[in-house]
Amino acid sequence: MSQATETEVGGEGRIASVSGPVVVATGLDARMNDVVYVGEEGLMGEIIEIEGDRTTVQVYEETSAVAPGEPVETTGEPLSVDLGPGMMDSVYDGVQRPLDVLESQMGAFLDRGVDAPGIDLDREWAFEPTVEEGDDVGPTDVVGVVEETETIDHRVMVPPGSDGGTVETVREGAFTVEDPVAVLDTGEEVTMRQEWPVREARPTEEKKTPTEPLISGQRILDGLFPLAKGGTAAIPGPFGSGKTVTQQSLAKFADADIVVYIGCGERGNEMTEVIEDFPELPDPQTGNSLMARTCLIANTSNMPVAARESCVYTGITIAEFYRDMGYDVALMADSTSRWAEAMREISSRLEEMPGEEGYPAYLAARLSQFYERAGYFENINGREGSISAIGAVSPPGGDFSEPVTQNTLRIVKCFWALDKDLAERRHFPAINWDDSYSLYRDQLDPWFEDNVEADWPETRQWAIDTLDEEGELQEIVQLVGKDALPDDQRLTLDVAQYLREAYLQQNALHDVDQYCPPEKTYDILSAIKTYNDEAFDALDAGVPVDEITDIDAAPRLNRLGTTDDYEPEVESIEEDVAEQLEALY
Repeated sequence: MSQATETEVGGEGRIASVSGPVVVATGLDARMNDVVYVGEEGLMGEIIEIEGDRTTVQVYEETSAVAPGEPVETTGEPLSVDLGPGMMDSVYDGVQRPLDVLESQMGAFLDRGVDAPGIDLDREWAFEPTVEEGDDVGPTDVVGVVEETETIDHRVMVPPGSDGGTVETVREGAFTVEDPVAVLDTGEEVTMRQEWPVREARPTEEKKTPTEPLISGQRILDGLFPLAKGGTAAIPGPFGSGKTVTQQSLAKFADADIVVYIGCGERGNEMTEVIEDFPELPDPQTGNSLMARTCLIANTSNMPVAARESCVYTGITIAEFYRDMGYDVALMADSTSRWAEAMREISSRLEEMPGEEGYPAYLAARLSQFYERAGYFENINGREGSISAIGAVSPPGGDFSEPVTQNTLRIVKCFWALDKDLAERRHFPAINWDDSYSLYRDQLDPWFEDNVEADWPETRQWAIDTLDEEGELQEIVQLVGKDALPDDQRLTLDVAQYLREAYLQQNALHDVDQYCPPEKTYDILSAIKTYNDEAFDALDAGVPVDEITDIDAAPRLNRLGTTDDYEPEVESIEEDVAEQLEALY
């Protein structure tokens, strides 16, 4: 009875048992998903199960030396993130502790139990109001603007849970994130800082069908398997096939306003490369530092497993905050397999009934909850914004039949399958064009027709058909050899080779070829199709196939990707191809 009384007053219980990141406490008066502080060191954790007087907590830090009998204290609040100016150009861990701030305080190795606000509470920001006294405002309406970085204007909004009202006073000047910048007639004070529980989606007015592509600068993606702004995509592939490089290329060059990059359980050297490279890279859209529109969440494989489980929620909540401002956000999760493995480990410690390959039975539901928070939305304030979620999947041994890949496949509408054989042949990006698909093609075709070329869909379909035919012919070639094929089929193989080498391959380390705009993507494909049409005309006129494939204009197609001023070169190649082939008959 005395312990119950103490719990009701102080919200404190005692540790009964410890099993890795899972701690069981007794005598704790708390609710599901509340944040608690565990042990004498005050390690942060989250309540994941309540059964009678026993409360199960997943701890976000290493629990060695934590012993039964130590205190557990609840905050009475769910795991939330600080939202406000200062998140761009920041590096967080899985529970939004600013790693750069903590490093400056204690060095490269963080002490257990340390914490810091997600945004700087003491820094002053120059606030410029966009409303006047007497204006009516509602939830998520913008009341002013702060220059967060040289690239991003941070739009200060009324909190989503507000009842709204009439602006009674509004101030202009330099303020901290906790200073009121506006006061409503209801007495509510609007500040630049908001808090939001990470497992709860921020409210919107309507989820719309996306009709604009997220231009990635990768020819195989934009040309054959496009992703919509507000769409969902998965990049599955075995070790060494290029998942991380592909996601980093997307983060660098995708035409999103904001990038949220989540390193979920990846190797430390890969995250180090991202953290070191991004500040040095110029943003292709603005010329400023790429970090000026990027938020990094680093939760590497040696960090506590429980924090890995929460890092994707932290990332998607930050993305939703900028979406509410009307920005297009690209969210990269590398990789969701490590997230699923964290769920599997915690589930096994809770002694839950395992599902396929030991993953929890709710794996599909958790993946769905994550990807469903992406989309193209009309927000409550009338602004439109989007979140494009791109998740890497790391199936063991490249087996796409394993549970994480299969459950992801059922949810996403864009599937970019990486192929180990292509990677071993040094074909990058190693995306298998036979296994990959995009369900956004039809709804994005009108945009490409209006903004690139009217025959974009027909030219793309020709390329797909040619690659499909090549795949069928290669099976015959392995049996009887290329020379046994009819001339038209040998010519098809030659054209398909140019598609693979000049169009589908792309050098991520080349200053020019690392990014290919849609216009160049179309022109390269159109030039290959011109060679195809002219070559088959020559074949029909009786020219031997060996003479057709031996002209010196066609190999110049392979250098188009690395050509900066490509338009004159495309025109020159097309003219030379026609001239050289017509001279043969």
